[in-house]
Amino acid sequence: MSIASTQQKGFWAILWDYLTTVDHKKLGNMYIAAGAFFFVLGGIEALVIRIQLAKPENDFISAGLYNEMITMHGTTMIFFAAMPILIGFMNAIMPLQIGARDVAFPFLNSLGFWLFLFGGIMLNLSWFLGGAPDAGWTAYAPLSIQSPGHGMDFYILGLQLSGAGTLMGGINFLVTIVTMRAPGMTYMRMPLFTWTTFVASILILFAFPALTVGLFLLMFDRLFGSAFFDVALGGNSVIWQHLFWIFGHPEVYILILPAFGIFSEIIPVFSRKRLFGYTSMVFATFLIAFLGFMVWAHHMFAVGLGPTANAIFAVGTMAIAVPTGIKIFNWLATLWGGSITINSAMLWSLGFIPSFTIGGMTGVMLGATTADYQYHDTYFVIAHFHYVIVGGVVFGILAGLHYWWPKLFGKVLNEAMGKIAFWFFFIGFHLTFFIQHFLGLMGMPRRYWVFLEGQGLDTGNMISTVGAFLMGIGSLVFIINVVYTTVKGEKAGNDPWGDGRSLEWSISSPPKEYNFKQLPLVRGLDPYWIEKMEGNKKMTPAQPVNDIHMPNGSILPLIMTIGFFIASFGFIYQVDNNLWLIALFGGMAIALGSMLARSLVDDYGYHIHKEDLEKEVD
Repeated sequence: MSIASTQQKGFWAILWDYLTTVDHKKLGNMYIAAGAFFFVLGGIEALVIRIQLAKPENDFISAGLYNEMITMHGTTMIFFAAMPILIGFMNAIMPLQIGARDVAFPFLNSLGFWLFLFGGIMLNLSWFLGGAPDAGWTAYAPLSIQSPGHGMDFYILGLQLSGAGTLMGGINFLVTIVTMRAPGMTYMRMPLFTWTTFVASILILFAFPALTVGLFLLMFDRLFGSAFFDVALGGNSVIWQHLFWIFGHPEVYILILPAFGIFSEIIPVFSRKRLFGYTSMVFATFLIAFLGFMVWAHHMFAVGLGPTANAIFAVGTMAIAVPTGIKIFNWLATLWGGSITINSAMLWSLGFIPSFTIGGMTGVMLGATTADYQYHDTYFVIAHFHYVIVGGVVFGILAGLHYWWPKLFGKVLNEAMGKIAFWFFFIGFHLTFFIQHFLGLMGMPRRYWVFLEGQGLDTGNMISTVGAFLMGIGSLVFIINVVYTTVKGEKAGNDPWGDGRSLEWSISSPPKEYNFKQLPLVRGLDPYWIEKMEGNKKMTPAQPVNDIHMPNGSILPLIMTIGFFIASFGFIYQVDNNLWLIALFGGMAIALGSMLARSLVDDYGYHIHKEDLEKEVD
């Protein structure tokens, strides 16, 4: 059954197909779609924040609602927008780049997606069920313990659900890359995006358990009366900061490294040159990941850890500039002397280099302990963080969407609209956040609901708000582009850019459900480029055409997730009424029953037969 035949089915059949799918490409698209939805939500929250700060002593929203807005904006953008879209790319593209037919654990892949989605729904239901979390996206104790209502409980359970899904994804990607590479695909022939997926998955494996432990302890404090973080009862609130940032700093690299991988794919293709310094790029990626675990306490310079700890973490922070600098110079060297095509994907890549470099420079400033004591609770940190996350991660996501859209959906995004969206967003981004460096240096504090007149902060804040709306317009143009392309866009060939270098461009757009009729033989770095240079239209196969074993779809991941979702409500509300224990135990019974069903019933999958494959048109 090819993808073409799938598209001719009725609505309910298609819906059932998506609810039960274990195909890595469909799950990748679902991650991207869900992440885009949460990105819009987070963007609306950001605009509300900027309207509130557009003028002094504004009362557009109340102080309490403002706290909910900044908490939800940060949490949504990091955990439910940026991360799932990148995991969507990893899901859809990485198996194609290594010549695999799927990921190692398709069932687990589906479960990971549904856990992420229901975690995001859980978090956002808090708006309608008595108030959103309001202790900041970092949920610092003791504020997060003392926060009234159930907002912080929704935060805890929402992140627990989605975090479990992300951890599954990371393990799945690691096993896929280690065990499922095509013949000849040695580690040092893997594309950079696959390398960054591999390293980000290692980070997920080691960083997410710290968050999980912290959230469990916070949940016990709030819902079961323990005292891990309550100083009055002998707890230690600084331990929460350590647990959060031992996860939180590697999380920044879990986000930025795949974006680096995307740029490392795009820049060579549109410069018509091999990536400069491939080996050094791989080692720099590992070095960034290693050092990323060494520097978490630079978020805690103002806590009072003492001069020794502060000095060690300051030196570690400075050291990360070295491998990052290697990457920046390698991208510039790839561009140097290349035959450069300026299109939407390349514009985002070129816009990234100076934007991210500014974020890196302010990061070094914040890494200086004594200076950080002045910067720490000001808008300077907000500016730095957004230059790294928006100027790095969001630019990377938008570059990747333009670059791989034809491969994922079989249509090329409209170039004119792509460029309009870029310029609105790029100019708006710099207007919004560049001025915030100076607002911070002038003393404007973070997390404050209002600022006062006569402090010289009026003009800067108004410029920042105008910039935010320009970013909103750019995002809207991109959404219009997606709708327009879906309805009217031109059909894409296998290699719509003409200069594709890696394996995903050697197969149809969008790929068949089995990806490769015959596993390709990889004969070097940039394997598809090597074949094209020898005059071959397709990859040299590593095997004859044979039956292909495929996994069956399953509704069990969705049912299992719904069980955990119901149980989460039981956890939250059992403190109000013991009847909610029914939901808790009932939900866990559904989840464990699904696990039991999965364990006891053998699922052998199905085969696509050799005769049918030979009839398929490539």
